[in-house]
Amino acid sequence: MDFIPEFSIEWFNGWLPFVIYVSIQFVITFTCSKEVKRRLIDRKGWTKTQMVMTTIGKSFTLINIILLFLSPLNIGSIEFLIGIILYFIGIITLSSAILNFKNAPLGQPITTGLYKISRNPQLFSIYIIFLGHILMIGSWISLIILFISITGSHFSILGEEKRLKEQYGDSYLEYKKKVPRYFIFF
Repeated sequence: MDFIPEFSIEWFNGWLPFVIYVSIQFVITFTCSKEVKRRLIDRKGWTKTQMVMTTIGKSFTLINIILLFLSPLNIGSIEFLIGIILYFIGIITLSSAILNFKNAPLGQPITTGLYKISRNPQLFSIYIIFLGHILMIGSWISLIILFISITGSHFSILGEEKRLKEQYGDSYLEYKKKVPRYFIFF
């Protein structure tokens, strides 16, 4: 892996997996009702700190997307092979998580499907996709930027959890006790 990848515009750049990821997410989200889409992006009750930190995280995600777009895929390397496996695991889990979200009753916390093992399977899956994508281009700087993005996103999770606690009360608190925030043990 290189610290900073070489930049070029080619057919087999990092833009290709990104376009595939966005297309799949768009198609699945397109099938969701307006209420489900609204619930996907609800930011009510967030503190100013949560909004600022989320914005910082999203800014670093944008920087990473630009790096991924302009970097050639490191086809044939072990990092590429590991990356493409993680990428497809992320695509499958994200698709499943969005479908779980879409099919859940609107007046209750979502506790079925992947939401039985993670309170945030969509975000977790997105970062698995990005990790795989970063390994496909082989860039340490992109990996560092990813961890900054994840740190910023953690604050959005805290804001979301506060809102869900207020919205669903004890049922959400019970769910929160049983299911980890991200995956398995954390």
